[in-house]
Amino acid sequence: MRGRLPALLVTVAGASSMMFCWVSAAVIALVTLRKGVGDGAWLLMWALLPAGLLLFYVGDSGPVAMLVGAMFLALVLRTTVSLSAAILASVAVGVVTGLAMLAFGSQLLDQLVVFFAEFLGNLEQQLSQGNAEAVVLNHPTALQVAGMLGAVSAVSSVMCLLLARYWQAALYNPGGFGEEFRAMLLSPAVTVALVLPALGIFALGVEYQTWAMILMVPLTFAGLALVHARAKQRGRGTGWLTGFYLAWLILDPVKLVVVVAAIADSWIGFRQRWAKQASED
Repeated sequence: MRGRLPALLVTVAGASSMMFCWVSAAVIALVTLRKGVGDGAWLLMWALLPAGLLLFYVGDSGPVAMLVGAMFLALVLRTTVSLSAAILASVAVGVVTGLAMLAFGSQLLDQLVVFFAEFLGNLEQQLSQGNAEAVVLNHPTALQVAGMLGAVSAVSSVMCLLLARYWQAALYNPGGFGEEFRAMLLSPAVTVALVLPALGIFALGVEYQTWAMILMVPLTFAGLALVHARAKQRGRGTGWLTGFYLAWLILDPVKLVVVVAAIADSWIGFRQRWAKQASED
């Protein structure tokens, strides 16, 4: 925020590393939100140089997808001034990333398919020891891996956008990010537009289930926003939220409950009911 040179140094340094490219993506999103599209695009252009080298020599398209995805979501947020709309745009990021991998990343997909096959094969041998029947696990195909990478790209782009928004609020509007995130809500029409196609894709078979996950990304973040709103309303601290996130990461049923809660919230409006109950109490 002090000038182009500090932003350029941080952005290029982060984009040069697969481990810290998320810093560059968040910086680009922050500059786009605060300074405008021109400055954000200028940083993105320079960041794509080291990220492109990683793609060319290592074959990892993750940094490029993260940089472009975060920039795109920041543009949507700056244009619409709606965090819900920006997170909804992550579906486009995930779908485009997955399709691009199918079209241009066949070599990387094949490498990942071989990696998963070897890993799951070793796991099958370990699980089959001492069992009467051999354990057989589902080995992902290139189509599944492409959908998984698309979902990862959508999630990482949203995370970088949220980090940039947090930085922006910390600098210019302390406490504003928490209020904005806790108030995030998807409309009933949007939830229907996400759930119905997701169910249809899921019903196509195992190969397409990872693609259905892309449509669940906005619902997941809307559900997490609802959890934060409930924690704030109940006076829960960071310890409670930390425990929740640990359970969310480890237990799949918790992930499903979060998505279902987001769908129900869009129709019922839990926050308004909680606020009304609190005022009555």
